[in-house]
Amino acid sequence: MTPDSSQFITHEPALVVNGRYRVHRITGVQRYAHEIVSRLGSNVEISSPRSAKGAVGHLWEQTMLPWVAGDRVLWSPCGSGPLAYGRQVVTFHDLFPLEHPEWYSPAYAKWYAFAMPRLAARALRLIAVSEFTKSRLVKLLGRDPETITVVHNGSQMIDRASDTQVNEARIALKLPTRRYVLSLSSQESRKNLSGILKAWSMVQQWLPADVWLVLAGPSVDQSVYGKQQVDVPMSRVLFTGYVPEEHLAGLYSGASLFVFPSLEEGFGLPLLEAMACGVRCITSNTSSLPEVGGDVVDYVNPLDSRELAQKMLHRLTTDSTPQVLSRRCSAQRSSLGTPPHARRSMY
Repeated sequence: MTPDSSQFITHEPALVVNGRYRVHRITGVQRYAHEIVSRLGSNVEISSPRSAKGAVGHLWEQTMLPWVAGDRVLWSPCGSGPLAYGRQVVTFHDLFPLEHPEWYSPAYAKWYAFAMPRLAARALRLIAVSEFTKSRLVKLLGRDPETITVVHNGSQMIDRASDTQVNEARIALKLPTRRYVLSLSSQESRKNLSGILKAWSMVQQWLPADVWLVLAGPSVDQSVYGKQQVDVPMSRVLFTGYVPEEHLAGLYSGASLFVFPSLEEGFGLPLLEAMACGVRCITSNTSSLPEVGGDVVDYVNPLDSRELAQKMLHRLTTDSTPQVLSRRCSAQRSSLGTPPHARRSMY
């Protein structure tokens, strides 16, 4: 009997994932990569350096990663990949280093100003996390819109927490009160922390003494964003630092109000997460944020701290209806599902 020749064939995974995100602490972009990769199945190879960050990580990405990929399809989920590798699909979250180099360190901005156009031009297809980001890829880099697939981010891992989870988050993060306005982001200048603090200085005198402003998120990597100046000249403000994954839903769900007046966002995952937890939200009327928030959230000009203060005071002194808000948030989350044109093969 002739043996089955298939037993001698080694099947190599058809897709290789650029796993450089694995060496970084999980924030928005890294969470995107982790969650999708965890659902791709077994026919995938994840290639990542052991601990290389910064310039060493970029060197690995440009030299070793193409060698590992061979002639297979490579997916780079975080807007960075080997410039000389053509059989590649790249997810772009934003183009801010090109549009706003002043938000970054000079070395970081210079590298991405060089790399982003070349990466976008060489890749087989691009994935954009919002229609806004797709429009920037078309306008700034001249990419054919037919080769860009929009796939919105999701928040399946975040939902309204129980009272027990809210209390656990409050204790773990050492919140001084059960009543707080929350903003969650890193402390980079794009997130408009100064605007939030100016607005808070205007409204805190009109609020009960047990209402605090809670600013959650990690300090910035100065090699990426440069040195940031963060002054807190008023009372009843708490910086929590980085929030572990297990306490995110509890932190969101316990908030009286979520504010996210970012100057620009490629998507704006914290806004979607707050909506998923049924929290009243105020965000910017710019970039992708109206695309994400729909008619569920309140919008302000992020450069107008007085407008933000007025909106915050109005929401904090007006009764909300969490059940109705949760239903509206769920409907908006559903509307951000995969659009028909995103279901085509991305190869």
